[in-house]
Amino acid sequence: MARRWTPQRFVMLRRIRVAVCVVTVLAACAATFAFSARKSVALTVNGKTTTVQTYAMSVDRLLEEQGVNVRTHDLVQSSSGSTLANHAVVTVRSAYQTTVNVDGEEIPFWTVADSADQLIGFFKANEKQASKVTVDIDNIYNQLTGGLVINKKGPVTVIADGKSSEAPNGKLPAASILDSKGINVGKEDRVSVEEDGSETILRVRRVTHGQETRTKSVPYSTQTIIDSSLESGQTEVRQQGQNGEIQQVFNVTYVDGVAESETLASETTTKAAVDQIIAVGPEKVEEPKKDTGSGKADSGTNQSTKPSTSDKDKNDSSNNSNSGNSGNSGNSGNSSNNSGNNSGNSNSNNSGNSGGNSNNGSSNNNSGSNSNSGNSGNSGNSGGNSNSSSGSGRLWHPSIAQAQTYAAAAAAQRGWTGAEWDAIVWLWNKESGWRWNAANPYSSAYGIPQALPGSKMGAGWQDDGAVQIDWGLSYIAQRYGTPTNCKRIWEQQGWY
Repeated sequence: MARRWTPQRFVMLRRIRVAVCVVTVLAACAATFAFSARKSVALTVNGKTTTVQTYAMSVDRLLEEQGVNVRTHDLVQSSSGSTLANHAVVTVRSAYQTTVNVDGEEIPFWTVADSADQLIGFFKANEKQASKVTVDIDNIYNQLTGGLVINKKGPVTVIADGKSSEAPNGKLPAASILDSKGINVGKEDRVSVEEDGSETILRVRRVTHGQETRTKSVPYSTQTIIDSSLESGQTEVRQQGQNGEIQQVFNVTYVDGVAESETLASETTTKAAVDQIIAVGPEKVEEPKKDTGSGKADSGTNQSTKPSTSDKDKNDSSNNSNSGNSGNSGNSGNSSNNSGNNSGNSNSNNSGNSGGNSNNGSSNNNSGSNSNSGNSGNSGNSGGNSNSSSGSGRLWHPSIAQAQTYAAAAAAQRGWTGAEWDAIVWLWNKESGWRWNAANPYSSAYGIPQALPGSKMGAGWQDDGAVQIDWGLSYIAQRYGTPTNCKRIWEQQGWY
């Protein structure tokens, strides 16, 4: 018996057909999305390149997937920017810290250079006036695989123990070159690389320690005694003075035989100083003049035993005990005397002087207040100078020249030379004048790159120029790609 088509069966079949179509479309979309979202990316980590397949949409996500741990100063570059595209090239270079000496100024520097000559080149790329660049490589032999290559371009001159020789293969780490010359490096010896014209020099400076004993003279003191047997003004040396001696022992650090620093280890008094004693005669005491006029004895007596009002006020003024002197408000002579004497005193006992002297006390207090205010200002300046001369940052309170030298090398390390470097100089001239303590009075922007807020730059952001510069360059790279792009935006809107 044939089935009869009913309205219910017709609706059900139609729903099934619609559901099948929807599933087919969704499956096709998913397949298309998966095909288009899948990317083939060339990932290079410290010179080792692999091709990876990923669905990651950003470089950060790709590195997380691949287990690549990126630290603060590591350099990450992508041919497609922060957004990951198919066939993109992502390069990661691990940074390590060394010390670079530029024209006598030591600069701690994080770098990704794979050779000493490349690191020197970073500093010379944007700083044409840097005539002398030395790289200290004491502790970085093992930072990169096989050690830091000295010179990819040619031979290396090795100077150690007063001798000079040539290593023809500069494409080796310092340890290998020194081993080939039979030069052993002690734990404290200093190894550095520098360029002298077209010559690359690998230098070893020997660090030794020793003691030096020195004798220090201690000046004698002089004592004075009064001898009544001597005439007034007469002097007589009763004991000749003799200088003492102290023996000091110093621990001295020598670099290639030349004393570099020293610390006092001990000191012993070997001869005590003998004071010089001088006797002097007593001073003459003038006898008071006697009044021989008849009939004036009482007057003289009264003058010697009964001081005048003026003399009394002078005594009161010098003793600063005017608490009861409330009746002197009309005595202009007293006021002037008190004013003159009080100017040199704190006059703390004049609180009871309710007469005319109260104004003098007030003026004295103001004078003292102003004096203290000035000292307070000097104290603040002293504190500021103290802070600027000490610190633990990598580029602590740098001068403008130091900040630009560091930034020039850090920018060259990113490939930002020429017009790109000029754009950075222009930007930070506008933002801060390259001052590490530049603070915007209308916002919390701070430092050389004017980070807002300044604390986002990380530990040491208030004082360490290296922290500020590293953050500023990273910000430009992530937000604008290049300094020239950043400059163009700044010119349009007045900020970046």
